Amino acid sequence: MSTPSDQAIDHKAKNISWHTASIDRNAIATQRGHKSAILWFTGLSGSGKSTLANAVNAKLFEIGISSYVLDGDNVRHGLCKDLGFSDQDRAENIRRIGEVAKLFLDSGVVILTAFVSPFRSDRDRARALVADSDFLEIHCAAELKDCEARDPKGLYAKARTGQIKEFTGISSPYEEPISPEIKLNTGSKKLEECVEIVIKKLIQFNVIPDKP
Repeated sequence: MSTPSDQAIDHKAKNISWHTASIDRNAIATQRGHKSAILWFTGLSGSGKSTLANAVNAKLFEIGISSYVLDGDNVRHGLCKDLGFSDQDRAENIRRIGEVAKLFLDSGVVILTAFVSPFRSDRDRARALVADSDFLEIHCAAELKDCEARDPKGLYAKARTGQIKEFTGISSPYEEPISPEIKLNTGSKKLEECVEIVIKKLIQFNVIPDKP
């Protein structure tokens, strides 16, 4: 039996419709000279997701590509500040990010998301929101020992002593991508090399031109 709050949600859901913009992605791509895409960086904490996403973003800016980085910590300061780190909250966090990334995609921007996003099913749901060709999963595949050795925020040390519960890689699982578009050993490869690989893939997938 549905509750009043359930009925309110149903009521809202039935009385909205998608507003189609007067300027579509194709028109924006023609004007800007590049397509939009979602670059979904995933990996353990300390694997270099944010560092790589921001370095790729800087390179895209340098060559005249419209792009933006959605960072996990930044998003939790506002959009997802009401969420914790339980499995359910992690799933909701990624659901929201997937929807925001979809809006950026529609705006003609190359959107880079840097989130642990530990569960394969959540990443698959984010991918399912858009055409498969619009979503590039980038696995920052640094090994746990390398991430823990870096531990830039001191999180692994706290997790090992029980100060942080449900920490991915220690007390909560990380499900590696099965067939990501790009897999990088960010524990051993230099940052510049990783950036070059991502840029080349964007050219290969016709997101950006070979010579912007």
